[in-house]
Amino acid sequence: MQLVFATNNLNKLKEVQSLIPKHIQLLSLKDIGCFDDVPETQLTIKGNAIQKAEYIKTHYGFDCFADDTGLEVEALNGEPGVFSARYAGAQRDANDNTNLLLKNLKDKSNRNAQFKTVIALHLNNKLETFTGICKGEITTTKHGTGGFGYDPIFKANGYDHTFAEITLEEKNNIGHRGKAVRLLVAYLNNL
Repeated sequence: MQLVFATNNLNKLKEVQSLIPKHIQLLSLKDIGCFDDVPETQLTIKGNAIQKAEYIKTHYGFDCFADDTGLEVEALNGEPGVFSARYAGAQRDANDNTNLLLKNLKDKSNRNAQFKTVIALHLNNKLETFTGICKGEITTTKHGTGGFGYDPIFKANGYDHTFAEITLEEKNNIGHRGKAVRLLVAYLNNL
């Protein structure tokens, strides 16, 4: 089976490739010659995932899946949420995003947060979605050099280290994207 993962994010691609069974050939947008700025204009994480998957299927004809992920912080009414990648501006800079989030939480005692990933699969002219959630908290300072995005300031419930301090394998076991991908893989294995 061949599936396109509709992302240009090489970190996401690496994470997901480590979870997909070997009999599924994963293609990137680059592999199919897609250099478009795939739209993400929906107001929900699920809506963006669906929009991206439908765009690739409609414009390139490939069976595919797309994901969208957001960090939802309780004390900020779910912010940054669907705007996580561009929280600090259109430049989509992870360092700027984490700095702004830490600044906005400076005087907040409630640091509860969750990462949420929704995967939209467009396969055989049918659309399915899979959701993974990882609950945790936002630290007061950055820790670790691994991972990407908000990983240096997110600590999953029951863990003493941020996502940036644990291995990719550990992150995939407990993380939002890993949970969503495992649901996707279970679905694909039952076809």
